[in-house]
Amino acid sequence: MNKILRLITLCLALIAFALPSFAQEIQVKGQVVDDKGEEITGAAVKVKETSQGVITDINGNFTVKAPKNGHLIISFLGYTTKTVALASAQFPLKVVLSESSLALKEVVVVGYGSMQKKDLTGSIASINEKNFQKGAISTASDLLVGKVAGVQITPDGSPGAGGRIRIRGGASLNASNDPLIVIDGVPIENSAVSGAPSILSSLNPQDIASMNVLKDASATAIYGSRASNGVIMITTKRGKVGQKTQIAVSVQNSLSQPARYVNVLSASDYRALIQRISPSTANKLGSASTDWQREIYQLAYGGDYNISVSGATGKLPYRVSAGFYHQEGVLKTDKMNRFSGDISLNPRLLDNHLSIDASVKLSATHNRFANKEAIGAAVQFDPTRPVRDNDPKFAPYGGYWTQLDGTNLQKLAPKNPVALLEQKEDVSDVFRTISNLKLDYKVHFLPELKLNMNLGYDYASGKGHVIIPENSSLEWQRFTLKTTGQPDVLKSGKNNTYEQQKRSLLFDFYANYAKELQSLHSRIDVMAGYSYQDWKTNVHNMPDYTYDKTIVSKPVFEYDYPQNTLVSFYGRLNYSLLDRYLFTATVRADGSSRFSKDNRWGIFPALALAWRIKEESFLKDVSWIDDLKLRLGYGVTGQQDGIGNYNYLAFYSLSTNTNRYQLGNTFYNMMRPIAYDENIHWEQTATYNAGLDFSFIKGRLSGTLDFYEKRTTDLLNEIPTPAGANFSNRILTNVGNITSKGFELAISATPVQTDRLTWDVSYNISSNSTRITKLNAVDVPGYQGVPTGGVVGGTGTTVQIHSVGYAPSTFFVYKQKYDAAGKPLEGQYEDLNKDGVINEQDKYRAHNPEPKVLMGLSTTLTFDRWSLSTSLRGSIGNYIYDNVSSLMATHQAVLNSGNYFRNTTPEINKSDFQNNNDKQFISDYYLHKASFVKMDNLTLGYDFGRILGKASLRASATVQNVFTLSPYKGLDPERSIDFSLYPIPRTYSLNLSLTL
Repeated sequence: MNKILRLITLCLALIAFALPSFAQEIQVKGQVVDDKGEEITGAAVKVKETSQGVITDINGNFTVKAPKNGHLIISFLGYTTKTVALASAQFPLKVVLSESSLALKEVVVVGYGSMQKKDLTGSIASINEKNFQKGAISTASDLLVGKVAGVQITPDGSPGAGGRIRIRGGASLNASNDPLIVIDGVPIENSAVSGAPSILSSLNPQDIASMNVLKDASATAIYGSRASNGVIMITTKRGKVGQKTQIAVSVQNSLSQPARYVNVLSASDYRALIQRISPSTANKLGSASTDWQREIYQLAYGGDYNISVSGATGKLPYRVSAGFYHQEGVLKTDKMNRFSGDISLNPRLLDNHLSIDASVKLSATHNRFANKEAIGAAVQFDPTRPVRDNDPKFAPYGGYWTQLDGTNLQKLAPKNPVALLEQKEDVSDVFRTISNLKLDYKVHFLPELKLNMNLGYDYASGKGHVIIPENSSLEWQRFTLKTTGQPDVLKSGKNNTYEQQKRSLLFDFYANYAKELQSLHSRIDVMAGYSYQDWKTNVHNMPDYTYDKTIVSKPVFEYDYPQNTLVSFYGRLNYSLLDRYLFTATVRADGSSRFSKDNRWGIFPALALAWRIKEESFLKDVSWIDDLKLRLGYGVTGQQDGIGNYNYLAFYSLSTNTNRYQLGNTFYNMMRPIAYDENIHWEQTATYNAGLDFSFIKGRLSGTLDFYEKRTTDLLNEIPTPAGANFSNRILTNVGNITSKGFELAISATPVQTDRLTWDVSYNISSNSTRITKLNAVDVPGYQGVPTGGVVGGTGTTVQIHSVGYAPSTFFVYKQKYDAAGKPLEGQYEDLNKDGVINEQDKYRAHNPEPKVLMGLSTTLTFDRWSLSTSLRGSIGNYIYDNVSSLMATHQAVLNSGNYFRNTTPEINKSDFQNNNDKQFISDYYLHKASFVKMDNLTLGYDFGRILGKASLRASATVQNVFTLSPYKGLDPERSIDFSLYPIPRTYSLNLSLTL
């Protein structure tokens, strides 16, 4: 990878210095090569005594004037700097530079290029393979958990699902808050094809070399209308020039189990409860003792097997890899199988003037999705009932014990959790390829100019089926068969299929001019380019069927072909003066087909300044300071994800066949207008950022500190429209504003470094505060905000709200009253407005589900061949709503008028609430502090070194989701609403890595 980075960096202007020379100068000629004898083009050759310097030519040669007894300092990105004393040197010089293990830390991939870390003016965090999360990793997002300041990743426990990614809290209310993902220069769509667990589930994490997170607008504005939520740039592994053939094999096997279970009553405790609250119905209980959560969860097996071959044939680096990943979910019947392959070729032609980067990534994934309704059902189902029953009345339901009213199905009762899993087959097959061809040409007659073209292709195909047998209580349809005129017929089961294809085409072209202006002690780097990207989706809408293929409903249209196009012009200027004062200006103009012609184009500029304080005379000779840089940046970015392709056009909804108008003997479908705003456009975010980068004691202590403010305008929001304007009297338009402020601190240190013992520590802490400043086009007296955060229980019940002056999704609830002993009083709430009536006006904005502070800590202790590493995360100030208890912990919820029983939580013995009512679901009694500390990873490894000749072997054992410390004792304190959550598993894995 180092040689690839070397080539990319070469195309930028490397450091050359031009200051007057001293007396008694001599002319020094020489050549710079690496430890394999390959010429190093673009290495910096600096005269220590005069700061004059040159860069090596394409053959690694240089000529420079220097004092007779002077010293030359030779450096190149990714290599150890060497100092040569001329007094004792032999001429012509031949300088050999050795590769540095810190190469990836010295270069950062940015939009449309790469830069030396010291020259960055934006807020960018880099993480490479060495620092990724360890263990059984199914998706790329899991590699970053807890590793980057200001990046919050909420894991999902199901195979391949990945996690929710938020960079600096996101920047939207109704559009997407997901960052833009760029894989090897190809931006990918933020919605997965049908049947795929997530957008990154097809990418093998073992093929990833590094991930760079672009956070502030001065770094992200080059991506314009898609960059308000940040950008994550993924770089996959490549072969190296001069590398001998290397074969790498890794084998990992894992076992997973739920780390926590929802605390519900056991069968014996449940019987005691029924005997206390309704002794007359206790005889209706069953005789079994079933732990339904134990029935639906399992010890899940996983395996990850990979092989790669990399190296170079002459000047043709290559890498080929293949992988197979298998993971069962801890929820029974849940599993994922992924076959993946990656081929990359990186030849250098035309005397190294032309670099080609060709890659093809392929994956084929088979998914079996478990019925997640079983999670909620297992918490609620009567624990005194068996999984199966031989009574003939249960035969129509596959022999599973089922809640019946006589012989009729209790449709509102919880369904048998095991039946939910075993009687639903939900499978998909997904194929995906991400391919691109990059051509980088350094012009022969003008070596400062390079031309770059990137062709990208992203194609995904998903198809699957959902089958539920006839002898299942999960799907019952009662309808009149129109084809025969028969009366209502009871049909059961489901036999549906689906199919979808997505494809994206990318064409990027840019020119880059980089030159040392030695007379001005300056360096200039100018880039300008054009981009065209087109997305198209093919959707085959199929009818809904019962198991025996009786049609339940037909789609209005059999096929859909949504499509959108983005055309862009962009440019960037980097200017460096005296290698101390850095300036970056970026601009992008985006034209999107998602908006009308009058709103189609947007301009997204950015400016940034940096001052390398270390290079000033008053710090230059301070040996313990390696680098100290102050950054200031401002930029504007946009957001168009989450906005439909045709929202600016007038639409009409065609009624279904059951809602037609009869005229004579003919039935006509009706057309209903859909509200639209022809002036809808992207949301825009202006970001201000101030940062400090530092490195001390030869890199033993380094880090970054950033302060930022984001102001998002033209937020999408649904607002009321005049009565009669459309059927909903609401319209989606750009009216809202939000503001976010925060800070981020990231520190890396090596407190101990000896011949045998090394201790590395990385710590990050961040805080983000977001407030809504506008929601309507005009002020509306008494307007409370936009309800959100729907919960189970009541009718249309929500417990959160978007309100001006508050954080998004703030909990909006009634204030519970308590007696003198601290017991909640059922149905009694504080009359906050003192009008003697408890209504909507008495709800208050209680807490925010988002944390006030996020922290991450990673540490690695290496002793001889042993290594021990761990990663922890902390969250302070977040709250959670306990929907499990609010739904289940009342007498009414348990007894259900005596027709069937529902389990409950121990909370019922504390509150002793009798009845369910809508206000009770919206009580702050169910809000809980949910701050937490999690140990995500604990890994013990041993490096066997060389075995069997040149082969090397490393073994490691990892535990993931080791523990969680939190005052909230529910399933997971990391969510905002706790109900029917897929548990995050605790995973134990063993890994062997063999390199030949």
